[in-house]
Amino acid sequence: MNLPEHPSGQDPARLRASDADRDDVADRLREALAEGRITAEEHAERIDAAYRAKTYADLEPLLSDLPSGTAPGPRVNLRKQDEPAAPPTAQSASVVAVLSGATRSGRWLVEQRTNVVSLLGGIELDFRQAVLSASEVTVNVTAVLGGVAVTVPPGVRVVDSTMAILGATTLPEDDVIDPDAPVIRLTGMVLLSGVTVERKEAGKADSRHDRLEERHRRAMGHHADWKHRPVERRHEHD
Repeated sequence: MNLPEHPSGQDPARLRASDADRDDVADRLREALAEGRITAEEHAERIDAAYRAKTYADLEPLLSDLPSGTAPGPRVNLRKQDEPAAPPTAQSASVVAVLSGATRSGRWLVEQRTNVVSLLGGIELDFRQAVLSASEVTVNVTAVLGGVAVTVPPGVRVVDSTMAILGATTLPEDDVIDPDAPVIRLTGMVLLSGVTVERKEAGKADSRHDRLEERHRRAMGHHADWKHRPVERRHEHD
């Protein structure tokens, strides 16, 4: 970032940082975590410090041992670029799909609690470029004859606290060792539905919509199997 020239000659590092500046630092920390430059514990500590920062001097140490966004270098320049990164998109804390589909992806701000409702629909939640508002966020799922596909970057722990009734929540192998890693906690009810979580690095190309539709078709096929499964009857004899 390039700090604007101050007419009074005031030290630019002592100028107040904006919300966009803090979001930019959080985004670069997320990229550093995905690239393996910092641990999940360091990421959580620096994210907390970034959102507590008041001046550029508070932000600079958080990136001082990381390469800049344009080219590798011995330290990061916290001065504003001509075209600063856009802040994460603030959206509704609810994602609803009724006989339809809904997607959250890109650089979006994840509130501490997000409500997800899938009724005969499919929902995609991609956290790979998202900015978490806290070190632990909750995604409360209500899925009825629907499907929810969740994608998270490496270094983020996903905890399943959902209740599945004739459905399932599938998580990848937990390879996150750090106890202070960012946490996405899944809660709610999964009824005749499927919730699938996969871990993937940011930037990898894939056909997410096709895969979401395929998962939804499989989930619907699973429900149809349950619906047409013969019921065993008991006969009472006098």
